[in-house]
Amino acid sequence: MPKTLYTIYVIELSKRVFTENTKFRNANPQFNGVLECLYVGMTSKTPKERFIQHKTGHRNKKGYKISSNIVEKYGTYLRPSLFNHIDPFFTRAEALKAEEQIALELRREGYAVWFN
Repeated sequence: MPKTLYTIYVIELSKRVFTENTKFRNANPQFNGVLECLYVGMTSKTPKERFIQHKTGHRNKKGYKISSNIVEKYGTYLRPSLFNHIDPFFTRAEALKAEEQIALELRREGYAVWFN
Protein backbone atom coordinates (compact mmCIF):
# COMPACT_ATOMS: atom_id res chain seq x y z
CA MET A 1 0.00 0.00 0.00
CA PRO A 2 1.47 3.41 -0.94
CA LYS A 3 2.48 5.85 1.75
CA THR A 4 0.43 8.97 2.23
CA LEU A 5 1.23 11.68 -0.30
CA TYR A 6 0.83 15.37 0.44
CA THR A 7 -0.39 17.77 -2.22
CA ILE A 8 -0.11 21.56 -2.39
CA TYR A 9 -3.30 23.40 -3.39
CA VAL A 10 -4.26 27.02 -4.05
CA ILE A 11 -7.67 28.58 -3.41
CA GLU A 12 -8.72 31.95 -4.77
CA LEU A 13 -10.22 34.26 -2.15
CA SER A 14 -12.67 37.09 -2.61
CA LYS A 15 -10.84 40.43 -2.68
CA ARG A 16 -13.07 41.45 0.24
CA VAL A 17 -10.61 39.56 2.46
CA PHE A 18 -8.05 42.32 1.86
CA THR A 19 -10.34 45.13 3.02
CA GLU A 20 -12.16 43.21 5.77
CA ASN A 21 -9.36 41.14 7.39
CA THR A 22 -6.61 43.15 9.12
CA LYS A 23 -4.28 40.13 9.63
CA PHE A 24 -4.51 39.28 5.93
CA ARG A 25 -3.86 42.90 4.91
CA ASN A 26 -0.89 43.20 7.31
CA ALA A 27 0.61 39.98 5.93
CA ASN A 28 0.48 41.39 2.39
CA PRO A 29 1.76 44.99 2.48
CA GLN A 30 3.10 44.62 -1.09
CA PHE A 31 -0.35 43.92 -2.57
CA ASN A 32 -1.49 46.50 -5.14
CA GLY A 33 -4.91 45.03 -5.96
CA VAL A 34 -4.06 43.95 -9.51
CA LEU A 35 -3.80 40.17 -9.01
CA GLU A 36 -5.96 37.90 -6.85
CA CYS A 37 -5.99 37.06 -3.15
CA LEU A 38 -5.00 33.42 -2.55
CA TYR A 39 -4.78 30.75 0.14
CA VAL A 40 -2.02 28.13 -0.16
CA GLY A 41 -2.33 24.87 1.75
CA MET A 42 -1.22 21.26 1.74
CA THR A 43 -3.28 18.13 2.23
CA SER A 44 -3.23 14.34 2.16
CA LYS A 45 -6.71 14.46 0.57
CA THR A 46 -7.60 15.66 -2.90
CA PRO A 47 -7.58 19.46 -3.27
CA LYS A 48 -11.33 19.33 -3.99
CA GLU A 49 -12.07 17.37 -0.78
CA ARG A 50 -9.93 19.79 1.23
CA PHE A 51 -11.65 22.83 -0.31
CA ILE A 52 -15.05 21.41 0.69
CA GLN A 53 -13.76 20.85 4.24
CA HIS A 54 -12.66 24.48 4.44
CA LYS A 55 -15.99 25.81 3.12
CA THR A 56 -18.06 23.69 5.52
CA GLY A 57 -16.01 24.46 8.66
CA HIS A 58 -15.05 20.78 9.00
CA ARG A 59 -14.01 19.36 12.37
CA ASN A 60 -11.90 16.23 12.81
CA LYS A 61 -12.92 13.19 14.91
CA LYS A 62 -11.57 14.85 18.06
CA GLY A 63 -13.72 17.92 17.42
CA TYR A 64 -10.91 20.27 16.35
CA LYS A 65 -11.75 22.67 13.56
CA ILE A 66 -9.37 21.88 10.70
CA SER A 67 -10.65 24.47 8.26
CA SER A 68 -9.28 27.95 7.74
CA ASN A 69 -11.65 30.75 8.78
CA ILE A 70 -10.33 32.83 5.89
CA VAL A 71 -11.19 30.15 3.33
CA GLU A 72 -14.51 29.37 4.99
CA LYS A 73 -15.57 33.02 4.69
CA TYR A 74 -13.76 34.22 1.54
CA GLY A 75 -12.81 31.11 -0.49
CA THR A 76 -14.30 31.12 -3.98
CA TYR A 77 -12.71 28.24 -5.91
CA LEU A 78 -9.59 26.15 -6.51
CA ARG A 79 -6.89 27.49 -8.83
CA PRO A 80 -5.43 24.29 -10.38
CA SER A 81 -3.28 26.27 -12.84
CA LEU A 82 -1.26 27.48 -9.84
CA PHE A 83 -0.65 24.02 -8.31
CA ASN A 84 -1.16 21.18 -10.84
CA HIS A 85 2.51 21.34 -11.89
CA ILE A 86 3.73 20.68 -8.32
CA ASP A 87 4.52 17.02 -7.61
CA PRO A 88 3.19 15.47 -4.38
CA PHE A 89 5.47 15.16 -1.35
CA PHE A 90 6.24 12.02 0.65
CA THR A 91 6.44 13.69 4.06
CA ARG A 92 4.32 16.27 5.83
CA ALA A 93 7.45 18.27 6.70
CA GLU A 94 8.47 18.54 3.02
CA ALA A 95 4.96 19.63 2.06
CA LEU A 96 4.82 22.28 4.80
CA LYS A 97 8.16 23.70 3.67
CA ALA A 98 7.00 23.72 0.04
CA GLU A 99 3.68 25.34 1.02
CA GLU A 100 5.55 28.27 2.57
CA GLN A 101 7.99 28.57 -0.37
CA ILE A 102 5.17 28.56 -2.93
CA ALA A 103 3.14 31.08 -0.93
CA LEU A 104 6.11 33.44 -0.67
CA GLU A 105 6.86 33.05 -4.39
CA LEU A 106 3.25 33.93 -5.26
CA ARG A 107 3.55 36.98 -3.00
CA ARG A 108 6.69 38.05 -4.87
CA GLU A 109 4.70 37.73 -8.12
CA GLY A 110 2.14 40.24 -6.78
CA TYR A 111 -0.60 38.06 -5.30
CA ALA A 112 -1.89 38.58 -1.75
CA VAL A 113 -1.39 35.20 -0.06
CA TRP A 114 -2.40 33.53 3.20
CA PHE A 115 -0.88 30.26 4.39
CA ASN A 116 -0.48 28.54 7.76
